[in-house]
Amino acid sequence: MTGGFRPLCSSRPGGVGPRHYSREVTSRTPPPVLAAPAPSSAATTVQFVLLGVIWGASFLFMKVGLGGLSAPQVAWSRLVLGALTLGVFMLVRRERLPRNPRIWAHMTVLAVTFCVVPYLLFAWAEQHVSSGLGSIYNATTPIMTAIAAGLLFRVEKLSVLQILGIAVGIGGVVVIIGPWHGLGLSDDLVAQLALLGATACYGFSLAYMRRFLANSGTTALTFSFLNIGIGAVIMLLLTPAIALTPIRLDLPIVVSMLLLGCLGTGVAYIWNQNAVRAWGPTRASTVTYVTPVVGVVLGVLLLGETVSWNEPVGALIVFAGILLAQGRLRFPRRSAAAR
Repeated sequence: MTGGFRPLCSSRPGGVGPRHYSREVTSRTPPPVLAAPAPSSAATTVQFVLLGVIWGASFLFMKVGLGGLSAPQVAWSRLVLGALTLGVFMLVRRERLPRNPRIWAHMTVLAVTFCVVPYLLFAWAEQHVSSGLGSIYNATTPIMTAIAAGLLFRVEKLSVLQILGIAVGIGGVVVIIGPWHGLGLSDDLVAQLALLGATACYGFSLAYMRRFLANSGTTALTFSFLNIGIGAVIMLLLTPAIALTPIRLDLPIVVSMLLLGCLGTGVAYIWNQNAVRAWGPTRASTVTYVTPVVGVVLGVLLLGETVSWNEPVGALIVFAGILLAQGRLRFPRRSAAAR
């Protein structure tokens, strides 16, 4: 995932996998490896701040990368670099890959829906919209997750408040699109629909994790490596079809791809998991409100992008919908005396 969000289900956004997994113990299963101790509070705080900056800047990195690479090449680069980075951590931690073919099958589904397709959609869309707008649309991931978890996979029963939150979030998306400007099938509108398609993929994938991989027995690092690694293999197989077009490389493009792949699609996943384990999912998920701000500010300052009034207003409405859907924003109850 390009950004970090707390969905209604127990999985973490950004592809770091579920918060906790119980190990399947059989006669053939080696003793579980004890998890590394959580970082100190100060280290976690630093990682959290860096996480918000890196995930918010990911949209800037994609935009810069598109200056010399095609959209598929940008997605290809981030997945391959992310897999290599996580692979190094796997070797250092001596993590073991699962042997259960069922897990590999489900992880392949996730690699397609959580990595390959949304990364391609985000990169393609940023050819036609600003990086800041891309970061704003990424904030709709919790809304998409609520819809998929409650209506598609039925792993959660939606309450009235959650349904209201989804409706408010959809209203925020309409404000961001700005239908009063006209809804002709322009590249801009199609790109915004592609961004929504990408976050819909994230929502589907997070609910899919809850439905089929809640007890996979894998650690967060192994889960992330499988997710990104299988996605990278798929991209490598597709190389002749999508990644052999001419490229132009300069220092900003190379640096952007390294940061997007190694940090945004690699190390940042580990930072997010550290924050979840140290602070809990609710506090860690406040990165949701950092990444769009960083994305918009960097787009304006470094790329000279402009922001229409309806984009931040729509984003605030989406955030209100997320708060309602996650039960963090409740209507005050009247006291018995008032009644």
